[in-house]
Amino acid sequence: MFTFEQYLGFLVFLTILTMGFWLMIFLVSILPYWIGGQLYETWKLKRDAKRKKEIE
Repeated sequence: MFTFEQYLGFLVFLTILTMGFWLMIFLVSILPYWIGGQLYETWKLKRDAKRKKEIE
């Protein structure tokens, strides 16, 4: 069976694996939404500036 050190090593491995999994989920789901929102806001600001310049 496992010794106590092997058991602790396995728990550390599972902890690191789980942390990596949730970090990957965060990066795959949250960051594209954040970047897309920033690009949309930048596009709106440029569009409004262009409209304002056309009116003047």
